[in-house]
Amino acid sequence: MRRSAFLDRDGVINQSPAEGEYVTRWEAMHILPGVAEAIALLNQSDFRVIVVSNQRCVAKKLITAADLESMHRRMCASLAAAGAIIDAVYYCPHEMHSVCSCRKPAPGMLLTAAREHDLDLAASWMIGDSEIDIDAGTSAGCSTARILKGNRAERTRADILASSLLDAIQQILRRENVTGRGNFKQYDLS
Repeated sequence: MRRSAFLDRDGVINQSPAEGEYVTRWEAMHILPGVAEAIALLNQSDFRVIVVSNQRCVAKKLITAADLESMHRRMCASLAAAGAIIDAVYYCPHEMHSVCSCRKPAPGMLLTAAREHDLDLAASWMIGDSEIDIDAGTSAGCSTARILKGNRAERTRADILASSLLDAIQQILRRENVTGRGNFKQYDLS
């Protein structure tokens, strides 16, 4: 079994849209600074990288599932070109008040990914920018990291607070005493 870093999408990998808006086309997908470097660090440290994202824009018929999947393939290809490999993307297409096991804070996407990719949830991390991400990770048995929006201190149950995905990954790797392995470059995370 392998460990994984589960990443929320909006606000972690790409810039969050304004409240009530959705990223429904590639041109609106703005990858945040340091994301490729952070994912590359995870790749080099033997973490599987799995995106888990609520995408109710599909239920709202603002984008088709096929178009969303195409956008996710472009996101993965863009990051791969920068040396950052995402192993899988899972999304919940349901409306907020639907009864489903996949919409975070439910842990369904994480549990499915763990089963399909032989992941050790107890050795894995959920990284998100909201408490629903933290709740999903905790329910799945993962450690959690919360990326804070702006400079606001927010109440959270996360194990780690971070200013960005790169900051979160550096803290996780320090906590786990990981500095790279094999033929990979050794990173000084102190």
